[in-house]
Amino acid sequence: MVRGATMKLLIIGGNGTIGKKVSAHLSRKHEVIIAGRHSGDVTVDIADSRSIKAMFDTTGKIDATLCIAGEAKWAPFDSLTEEDFYIGLKSKLMGQVNLVRIGQDFLSSGGSFTLTTGILADYPVAMTASAALVNGAIHSFVKAVSLELENGTRINVVSSGLVVDAVEKYGTYFPGHNPIPMQKVVNGYVKSVEGKGTGEIIRMYDNC
Repeated sequence: MVRGATMKLLIIGGNGTIGKKVSAHLSRKHEVIIAGRHSGDVTVDIADSRSIKAMFDTTGKIDATLCIAGEAKWAPFDSLTEEDFYIGLKSKLMGQVNLVRIGQDFLSSGGSFTLTTGILADYPVAMTASAALVNGAIHSFVKAVSLELENGTRINVVSSGLVVDAVEKYGTYFPGHNPIPMQKVVNGYVKSVEGKGTGEIIRMYDNC
């Protein structure tokens, strides 16, 4: 793949708070296909591997796949059930693992995967035991699988702090945290897609 050339990008979660900003930026230069659970150019439930396979069957070959989706349960640890933990394990963790596992067969030579986590992997706050667990696991997965992917395939993960656009909804969960400008977060995805790095955890926060 020639660096700087127009690429065909698949963005799962491209209509979300961060996803729509990333999609708008990257669509200036690249062909962007947006996938979502209920909207987009193609629908997908990343908690279902069959849905992931059907999505790739629809899109065909892709130069870069970005996932800005996945859920996990936020609740006090004492109230979390085993099933609550499985929400994040099946959706945000295995959903992104399966995107790589299945999607590698649909990726162009020299293509890339960009996954998404968040600051909780490094700086957890109250009620995030499940989400922090999942984020940390994804970081380890990216570093490990980057050693094995073939055909020049790269993989990175963007880990964002609380973004300015989400302060109204999530700000009370992050007392004392400095909100991150959305453009800084967008730049993390650009770095992963258009850069040459692999196995990187692209942290978009400044120690809270």
